[in-house]
Amino acid sequence: MTASKLPRPALYLAAALIAGFALWTRVWNIWAEPMWLDEAYSAYAASKGWDFLWTVVPRYETHPPFYYSLLRGWTLIAGDGLVAHRLLGVVCGMALLPVAALAALRLARIAGADGTRVAIAATALVAASPVLIWMTREIRPYPLMILAYAGATLALLAIAERRAAGRPLAGRAFAGWLACGLLMLWLHNLGPLYAAAMGLALLCVVRVGTMTREDWLWFVGGHLLAIALWLPALFILLDQAPEWVKATWLRFSTVDLWRRATYMFTGPRDDIRAAAAILALCGGAVLWRARQGGLLAALLILALLPVAVSLIVSETITPVFIIRTMTALAVPALLLMALGLGRGLGGAGWRRFGRWLPVAALIWMLVGQVVLDIEARGHVKRDWYRTVEWLAPRFRPGDVVFAYPNEGALPFDLAVRDCRLRMESRPIPTAIPSLTPPPGSWYVSGSRGVPSLDRPHLRAIAEEPATRAVPTIWLLRVGPWAYDKGDVFLEELAKGRVEVGRFRDGAITIVGLRKASSPPSPQRRLGSQETSAR
Repeated sequence: MTASKLPRPALYLAAALIAGFALWTRVWNIWAEPMWLDEAYSAYAASKGWDFLWTVVPRYETHPPFYYSLLRGWTLIAGDGLVAHRLLGVVCGMALLPVAALAALRLARIAGADGTRVAIAATALVAASPVLIWMTREIRPYPLMILAYAGATLALLAIAERRAAGRPLAGRAFAGWLACGLLMLWLHNLGPLYAAAMGLALLCVVRVGTMTREDWLWFVGGHLLAIALWLPALFILLDQAPEWVKATWLRFSTVDLWRRATYMFTGPRDDIRAAAAILALCGGAVLWRARQGGLLAALLILALLPVAVSLIVSETITPVFIIRTMTALAVPALLLMALGLGRGLGGAGWRRFGRWLPVAALIWMLVGQVVLDIEARGHVKRDWYRTVEWLAPRFRPGDVVFAYPNEGALPFDLAVRDCRLRMESRPIPTAIPSLTPPPGSWYVSGSRGVPSLDRPHLRAIAEEPATRAVPTIWLLRVGPWAYDKGDVFLEELAKGRVEVGRFRDGAITIVGLRKASSPPSPQRRLGSQETSAR
């Protein structure tokens, strides 16, 4: 029995199982994982108010403030707790399922394939994708980017169908296309890469040779309007780009480059990559036999061009976070894979073995990804909670956490809040952003809000009366090898103090420094000196 002949209750059951699994993987333990550094940046900006978002954020953040503004609006309604922050991504992740299903149905109709089969395969692939699940749980713009790019893919398919029928370009599909492109431009500083891919993909399906003067006016005018609305974000990007290019700590490596460049499509396993390649080839064959070479080219451009350009940018200009920033590319790729199932088990053109190949590849891919998803739910990242839990019994009234660089205070303060504790922190030199650091400072990460200080200024901070009055300073450093090379600040703070404990979890380190005249803490008397979390 083919999927198109399944009774309606069976289709409803399949949809419910897919949606239930998608929801479980996206919400399980979202309350147990603390915000990591980038997420803390999002929550911090959203908490500061509209004026801060649109006048201060553009001065230190390379990304436009649009996502942070959406997040602020969301938290004003849903609350500002950890789960409330994460729910915006979950909503986008669940909304992706029907968008992918609609796109799959339209793609199948264009290719003359079995729409129900393709829609079920596409939603199952989207629901089980480890990378899409990962990004859905992030308090970053990526869930919205994935949804917007999926909407753009759906609009592209609608435009392709409309133009194939000889209808004008103007319409709801073209308006939706422009809106999704504008969203991509405003959500991330790599939005132009996505927009460029979208523009080239559109040219593959609009049938340029048959476009009328009115079609061209809508085409050119619509894109000019979108560019005009994007100009403020472009100015922010142009202002921030030189500092990012000059000061970034990222290093581009070609080690396992092909795996990193395809991670967003499949996840970490090579056997799943092989299954995905088989499905994509089958999907491409379906479009090719249907004489839809233009649409095939459009989907390939949407899925591959941004990552290809980002690799060139990483090699020649400045490194790019390939996996997270390129996750939205998974949507057109998964649609093409799902189309590989569209001709059915007995479809014309398939040999006896070949017709089963895409089915076996889909099963292999889904089972492998489901296993990865289940394993991932069993591993909860608790680094900042472990940090707070280690510090809590050692922290006494009057103690202060010195966060150097200053951005370390963002996730630390949020973890303290989540654990319902009170621990005073002092970002060094100031709270985010430190836009006017003292002379001799430099930016390590490319962000104008996070400076490293030279020894004289670090010594001056260590010798301040307020600093000397602190019974125990807990020096919190995130990536000390980048921001405090040679342990300069640690050396200056340690003068006249004794070390009372060390903690390390990945890039997070804490060193306790008690005034020599202060009595030892209970943990010190018990002999607790150093902890390394693994």
